[in-house]
Amino acid sequence: MILQPSILALLFSSTFLVLLLVYAAVFAGRILRRWDLSSGSEVQLQLERRTYLISTILAWAFGFQLLSLFLFIHTADSLAPMFVGAMCAAGTLYADPWGYPTLLLKIATFLAAGLWLVLNHADNRAWDYPLIRPKYFLLLGIAPLVLVESGIQAAYFLGLKADVITSCCGTLFSQTGKSLASELAHTPLAPTEVGFFAVLALTIGAGLLLAFTGKGGYLLSLLSVAAFASGAAALISFISIYYYELPTHHCPFCVLQAGYGHVGYALYVTLLAGAVTGIGTGVLQPFRRKASLAGVLPVIRRRLALACCISYGAFGLLAAGRMIFTDFRP
Repeated sequence: MILQPSILALLFSSTFLVLLLVYAAVFAGRILRRWDLSSGSEVQLQLERRTYLISTILAWAFGFQLLSLFLFIHTADSLAPMFVGAMCAAGTLYADPWGYPTLLLKIATFLAAGLWLVLNHADNRAWDYPLIRPKYFLLLGIAPLVLVESGIQAAYFLGLKADVITSCCGTLFSQTGKSLASELAHTPLAPTEVGFFAVLALTIGAGLLLAFTGKGGYLLSLLSVAAFASGAAALISFISIYYYELPTHHCPFCVLQAGYGHVGYALYVTLLAGAVTGIGTGVLQPFRRKASLAGVLPVIRRRLALACCISYGAFGLLAAGRMIFTDFRP
């Protein structure tokens, strides 16, 4: 294991989060079985007092879970000089078999935690906790996912050894590779670019439709998933090469470095934020008829739709702006 403050922070925080989620999951079981707002029993009063505290703590915990994805990527990138062959986070993650599974699980928990925060925010705006069962049911799904992620992350960091020879991003994303990333890196540029911007335009259009008419929540949610997938593929396929000005350099991690103005973080943040806010509108859609949410839910969904439009629009501008204002042509 390599001892570094950010590694220790990730390990300790994930352990604490797992312990908190285990306790919250036990409490969630009691909520799902015994919650009855019409009851004035002592059990109900205890549940009402405790749910506010636990929801507040979980909101902060899931907030850190969002940040931990970027801390993990930054840590992997900063460790690259310690490994022979590594130039960025791509090589560091490849240095141990658990590296890329940890990254994928962190992305999954980022999206799940973001959706829980959306549900929790809407629930806290009503007086009768109308979403308490859905949000705690979702918590029961997130808890094992975070548990697995924490275990695999620990296995990754504990298994890292500085004397390991790893592969550079040029090899990992080369045309001779057999991974999905290599396939994405060498898809035809023109169809990929047209498809990406078309999906992005449709998603922003659906977001504006929801923001101004209140309609199309499920449509925006589905298109947000498609935009997230196409955005991730586009980052590897063509966005990266315009920043590097090299037709063979498809790495999605080198853009995180200072030489490129750390623009990768802006790309990641806008892409992930667009996914959470866009999918969040669909998650809230089934509850729009609840009486206590009638006045607040339309406002929340419109704000989420606008945030989705802004996030995906910023991602598209970061991609298109570089394509337009560089002399490089693949």
